[in-house]
Amino acid sequence: MARGKKLDIFIGADIEDGWAEVASAKKQKYSNEILEPQKHRLHFAKEKRRGKTVTLVGPFSLSKEDANKILKLLKKRIGCGGTYKEHFMEFQGELKEKLRAILSTEGFGFKQGH
Repeated sequence: MARGKKLDIFIGADIEDGWAEVASAKKQKYSNEILEPQKHRLHFAKEKRRGKTVTLVGPFSLSKEDANKILKLLKKRIGCGGTYKEHFMEFQGELKEKLRAILSTEGFGFKQGH
């Protein structure tokens, strides 16, 4: 095959032949009700992204402004990067113990065992 030529392959599968589109995973729905910090029951999760560890904490039931204030406070005290997405805060690194200590002093509650 010469360089620069594209292959034109048609497999012939048709959606009406019993094939179905792959549906994306269902996302959990969180209420938009704003809660006090004492009524939150947060939990931690750890993920690997591109070989780096990311710590997730949430779900937060705060207004966008309040969540960004808490995020800014946490990032400044810990000295790491982070973001707020879909009711969860994401932090760069494995920071579970540091986050737990700071969030506890701010009045947030945690699920048992987290």
